[in-house]
Amino acid sequence: MSQKTEKEEKSLLKKKVVKAITAFVLTGLVFLLVILWAVNTGSLSIGPKELIEGLFVQYSEKVATIYDLRFPRIIISILLGAALAVSGTLFQAVLKNPLTDPGIIGISGGASFAAVLVTAFFPVLFAYLPLFAFAGGLVAFLIVYTLAWKGGISPLRIILVGIAVSTMFSGLSNAINLMSGGNQSSVASIVEGSITMKTWEDVRTALYYIPICLILSIFLSGKCNLLSLDDKTARGIGVNVDRDRMIISMTAVLLASIATAVVGVVSFLGLIVPHIARILMGHNHKLLLPYSMLLGATIYLIADTVGRAIAAPYEINASIIMAVIGGPFFILLLRRQNKYGG
Repeated sequence: MSQKTEKEEKSLLKKKVVKAITAFVLTGLVFLLVILWAVNTGSLSIGPKELIEGLFVQYSEKVATIYDLRFPRIIISILLGAALAVSGTLFQAVLKNPLTDPGIIGISGGASFAAVLVTAFFPVLFAYLPLFAFAGGLVAFLIVYTLAWKGGISPLRIILVGIAVSTMFSGLSNAINLMSGGNQSSVASIVEGSITMKTWEDVRTALYYIPICLILSIFLSGKCNLLSLDDKTARGIGVNVDRDRMIISMTAVLLASIATAVVGVVSFLGLIVPHIARILMGHNHKLLLPYSMLLGATIYLIADTVGRAIAAPYEINASIIMAVIGGPFFILLLRRQNKYGG
């Protein structure tokens, strides 16, 4: 009987490994195809061979134009998607709440408000915008956590408080945008969650912070697994629960805040991706976090490219696409999983 059980366990483990590898490979292929689609969405189109030659072999005016206009937003979409997906996964691990998302619980709203405030009234500090956004996101997180605490944190309470805080910061950001005349493109892009007209300077800003935080999140995957245990059990095996929870929370806040500082508030990406990733990868964060990066980057790049293609020559912000997709997804989760409302 024990031998049969052992064989069944090995067979089940093998199936999980095959499923995970297949998901990584297929998502990676989709990711590469979406990049090629994004490069060719617009008035100029180019083949893979011509693109590679123009980038690495011989100068091409067409390739140079695509490089300057499309590559920055493609790279930003990839970094932003990965950052928000991982941030959502980390928040869900810390708060033990599968309905958590940086946009829903107000983190992105606080970061956006700080970024708008600095951009509108202290433009000389623009180089430090990500740090101010991080401070705003951290303040929002502390407000939500404090107000939602009542002998513990229930999923429903943190969502309700988060939505209220997010709405408050969104209103303040819109007020500042109107006070500045609504004509400062950098302020408006943060408020509206627009990725249009992003430049290589925006790419450099994202590259200073996001890759480091993504790498750090991989090293925190083991701690995320331990936090999935009951706090008493985790403490019983020597885990410093409070310290680990704080480190993971800070990493999640920083990822969401940097993304918000670059392109504004994008909701539901950090909610959708972890759920899909868990279906394919299970609950092991050592697989869940890397796959969330890849899937988040792919989904947000698809959203941005669809927004550019669906109403050409006009554009629909990727944040709007994500809201249209994510809203029904969030409602479906609430309806199907009543235990989250406790």
